[in-house]
Amino acid sequence: MNKLRFQAIQDAVSRIPNEFYTDQKKSTLFASHVFNKKVMRTFLTKQAFQEVDQAIEKGKKIDRSVADHVAASMKDWAISMNATHYTHWFQPLTGATAEKHDAFFDIDPYGESLEHFDGSQLVQQEPDASSFPSGGIRNTFEARGYTAWDPSSPAFIYGTTLCIPTIFVSYTGEALDNKTPLLRALHAIDDAATQVAKYFDKHVSRVQATLGWEQEYFLVDKALASSRPDIMLTGRTLVGHPPPKGQQLDDHYFGSIPSRAITFMRELEYECMLLGIPVKTRHNEVAPNQFELAPIFEEANLAVDHNALLMDIMGKTASRHHFKVLLHEKPFAGINGSGKHNNWSLQTSTGVNLLSPGKTPMSNLQFLTFFITTIKAVQNYEDLIRSSIASAGNDHRLGANEAPPAIISVFIGSQLSQVLDDLAQVSKGKLSPKEKTDLKLNVVGKIPEILLDNTDRNRTSPFAFTGNKFEFRAVGSNQNCAIPMTVLNTIVAKQLIDFKRDVDALIKTKKLKKDDAIFNVLREYVKTTKTILFDGDGYSSSWEKEAKRRGLSNLKSTPEALGVWMRDEVIDLFDSMDVMNPIEQKARYEIQLEQYVQCIEIESLVLENLINNQILPTSFKYQQILVQNVVGLKEIYQKDYLNHSHVALETIEKISTLCSTLSAACADLVRARDKANSMSKIEDRAHMYAKNVMPIFDELRTAADGLELIVEDSSWPLAKYRELLFLR
Repeated sequence: MNKLRFQAIQDAVSRIPNEFYTDQKKSTLFASHVFNKKVMRTFLTKQAFQEVDQAIEKGKKIDRSVADHVAASMKDWAISMNATHYTHWFQPLTGATAEKHDAFFDIDPYGESLEHFDGSQLVQQEPDASSFPSGGIRNTFEARGYTAWDPSSPAFIYGTTLCIPTIFVSYTGEALDNKTPLLRALHAIDDAATQVAKYFDKHVSRVQATLGWEQEYFLVDKALASSRPDIMLTGRTLVGHPPPKGQQLDDHYFGSIPSRAITFMRELEYECMLLGIPVKTRHNEVAPNQFELAPIFEEANLAVDHNALLMDIMGKTASRHHFKVLLHEKPFAGINGSGKHNNWSLQTSTGVNLLSPGKTPMSNLQFLTFFITTIKAVQNYEDLIRSSIASAGNDHRLGANEAPPAIISVFIGSQLSQVLDDLAQVSKGKLSPKEKTDLKLNVVGKIPEILLDNTDRNRTSPFAFTGNKFEFRAVGSNQNCAIPMTVLNTIVAKQLIDFKRDVDALIKTKKLKKDDAIFNVLREYVKTTKTILFDGDGYSSSWEKEAKRRGLSNLKSTPEALGVWMRDEVIDLFDSMDVMNPIEQKARYEIQLEQYVQCIEIESLVLENLINNQILPTSFKYQQILVQNVVGLKEIYQKDYLNHSHVALETIEKISTLCSTLSAACADLVRARDKANSMSKIEDRAHMYAKNVMPIFDELRTAADGLELIVEDSSWPLAKYRELLFLR
């Protein structure tokens, strides 16, 4: 181990942890830096609070005079919390968050200085949009873009800045962010689910999609990470031989959290509490140095904002603790990557979880309605679901030994599968008294008991029902949750609209009673969803063959998956649901393809640099040492030197072979990259990178890792896995 790496580890071991102690309970800390309803009741007039509350709950527009009052109150509160600046905090199509800070400072016409923040600054801002990706929505020289306040996500103070969550749109009104389509999709699911929920409870006035994300991540010593250009520039290791001990003993999973990690977690949780992020769970994950953080479920829009904010907080907090946090889906070869499981459900204004059975047959019929329509939606748009989690990073993870495959299927367990099979046997039309009794007693009535005992899980399923929610397990750890949540809520909203249309048609044309009509429609849905249900091993080759027989897609690369967005039925889906118009969809398609190309191109350049500037020169130097060793042995042993130098000679030959392989593969990489970049169409360029450039990465890694095992430890220029993966 070289001196730099040894010193970094020694510093980490000897460093006295700066524990984050506080006497305050989390319940008193929670959301203390958030301009939420509790704060608004204190700072706003009753009328102003009611208008803002109506904007939050029902999306009503806020009057300008009220906006001025809210802005003034928000400013007073922020300054009382030591804030000096404000910003419109938004989520452009880069996948990250964006902000531009302005001071609460102005000079009036008489030259007097004052703190100023009014309704116009609260409601709308005009950041320069020219350098954000737009996918052709506007020309580069057309810089105008608008951020607009989203009252449904409360403002918060981060550091000394008041952050106001906003949407981001172009001069012509098209969405340039991830939040706007999500809000539209949530509005669609609200309308559609409310109409269906009224079949069972007329008092339901609103349905919210809820989200509980599980954020997986790695912690690496900052000094060691700094010795790895690949980690610093791409977020993952492009070369590196797995250590003798990795995760095979399963001793890290749920084990005692390392002291350095727990110190980091304490401060992270404290920051989250202040900002109203309801973090609850922390634990070691399967791989060494891998951890997970999970919150209490929230309304989906707020949960998405909180996860985007969390990823920013994690990086800043980790740096203070001399860590680098890795959110890449597959930062290390040979061990588990990181996901961000999205636990999704629907909750009514009356406090009922629509994906949780109740105590009566009617509530269980309600559960079956939303349960089956969700499965039907996934069945209809399984390739779009796959597309929603497509990225260069997730391509490495999907189908590996810890993540779901690229084939989308739904796991519900054998017992619920039997419930659906029984439901499929219901006769068409009006149900006989015996059928109704059997359904209520033997099918619908037993659902709570089934779910109580149904504890089996399937880690290989990308979309699994887990008792009172669906868990979308294929989402990548570095991804903005808005994209998969926009897709999921849109397709379920569309299916609920179709369901209500089908039920109403049977009631009107066939004169069926409501329950009979619902059972008939659900029966037909169950019959058509069998192809998407799968309870077996998603990693097996037999499932890949079976999925192909069933007609399910297997889109293994991002360019393949993203092509789904341009299909006519997908364009019509989002357009008809008022979630995204065709221009906005095409823009996102092109942006994601461009991001994929840029990601692989950057990785290829970093890898080329590592090989030519570090790995090959180091290998040649070590080879020269061996050559000098052989020369010395020849001088000592003369004619008999071969018997004494055969190990060195064999090692020299191995190094020569591996260096030749590395040099040739590196040349192939450059040629493949140049050829891909010569493609005029972004689609062709992306496919060329996936098919011709990416496979060369594996050749280069194999040769480089072979050299790592040969070259003496103190000479190797990069921190090794055994140093990166075990906190000291």
